[in-house]
Amino acid sequence: MDNGFFAMVSRMKYINRWALMRNEHSENLCEHSFEVAVIAHALAVIGNKRFGKQLSGERAALLGLYHDAPETLTGDMPTPVKYYSNEVREAYKTVEENACKSLISMLPEDFREDYSPALIPARGDEELWRLVKAADKISALIKCIEEKKAGNSEFVKAGEGIRAAIEAMDLPEAKVFAEEFLPAYEMTLDELKADNK
Repeated sequence: MDNGFFAMVSRMKYINRWALMRNEHSENLCEHSFEVAVIAHALAVIGNKRFGKQLSGERAALLGLYHDAPETLTGDMPTPVKYYSNEVREAYKTVEENACKSLISMLPEDFREDYSPALIPARGDEELWRLVKAADKISALIKCIEEKKAGNSEFVKAGEGIRAAIEAMDLPEAKVFAEEFLPAYEMTLDELKADNK
């Protein structure tokens, strides 16, 4: 359907993440994508302010906003399954690419060139996609921190693994975010407000 794109993207709110784990608060793709967009933008700003780069924070945010849109067609594949083997990873990558093309085909012809770069990696965006991948992992770590704060030990090991994966990315912007901004996620609302006085 040439006009189904926005209705399909809107369905991200019905797709819950972390399906294999007990959640104190369920998280859907809309919530996650918003957080990834905010963090990807922040990582670009960090790159520009602290490391003298010239990254487009707005483009990073846009890529973050749409990074999981193909899951409206594929569903959320649990990480242990998605990364089970190279064969599974490559097959899922092909499925995601086809889902992106299907989503783009749901736009009127004259809109497709505007939305295609938000869904399909374009030349020159490699560094921004690295930021989005880091933002995706940071968002997952934040989820683990929040679940742990709520007394749910189900996410402790996942948090340790995700933190190690972020460090292994060796991305200076992610390191700065982790050191300077992640500790605030451990705080209560009252502590955050008191810290701001």
